[in-house]
Amino acid sequence: MLNTPVSRRTLVASASSALAVAALAGCGADTSSTTGSASPASSSASDGSAVELQIFAANSLEKAMPEVEALYTERTGVTFADTQYKGSGDLVEQMRGGAPVDILITASSGTMDDAEEADLVDAATRQDMFTNELVIVRVAGADVQISAIGDVANVEGNIAIGEPGAVPAGKYANQALASVGLYSEAEGEGGQYDPSIADKVSVADKVGTAAQYVAAGDCAVGFVYTSDVYRYEGIEVAFTCPDDSHKPIVYPGAVSASSEAPDEAAEFLDFCMTDEDALAIWAEYGFELA
Repeated sequence: MLNTPVSRRTLVASASSALAVAALAGCGADTSSTTGSASPASSSASDGSAVELQIFAANSLEKAMPEVEALYTERTGVTFADTQYKGSGDLVEQMRGGAPVDILITASSGTMDDAEEADLVDAATRQDMFTNELVIVRVAGADVQISAIGDVANVEGNIAIGEPGAVPAGKYANQALASVGLYSEAEGEGGQYDPSIADKVSVADKVGTAAQYVAAGDCAVGFVYTSDVYRYEGIEVAFTCPDDSHKPIVYPGAVSASSEAPDEAAEFLDFCMTDEDALAIWAEYGFELA
């Protein structure tokens, strides 16, 4: 468990992997965007044209994924459209609306279940990719002491929590709060906050927004993932929520049912889970293999 803001870069101390990650950080193309519409998915390479993949990924992958994509482009020539990083629920809704997608990676099994039930993804390609931890963060150096989940009721200032209908981290946060009687629904959605915190909850549209609320000093604490501590400067872990306080945090990935390049999409997912340098990048940003 991570109870202090100690970097997980110790997980990737191998010299070869570290050099690869450093090189990518300097030359990786910026493929991320949190606004705007998605670019069309490309056709398969069978017609001789270059393949471009469109990925919809959970917001917490916003820093790590571009580096992995850049590595894959360097190795294979496959390129990536304007990868969309949003709340998992929002991504699924975009797919329902007909957005062209090759790969979907969500931050909860439930959200991927929704996509699978709506026939938006190829169930045969679904795999659990990463795990994460739910942590309570504070401004770096702040004198905010959290030794249990229930301590958030005593902090002076607001509590940043992702909107549970679209942001899995918000649902996990509410589950953790429910475990100590501060939220009325154990599933983490559709309930009410205890009066002791009801007026202090600041709802965020993405888990990254919740982290930014804390970093900017707008909230005293926030519920985010361990990986978010490596994405944003100015925050640190005050407390790691016990595993039994919320459902397991798992990131499933799958090829879109409407992908025009399903074989290439599946190959990229396999690369993400097996390539040594790709695994080093995920580890550097706090993700562990499922």
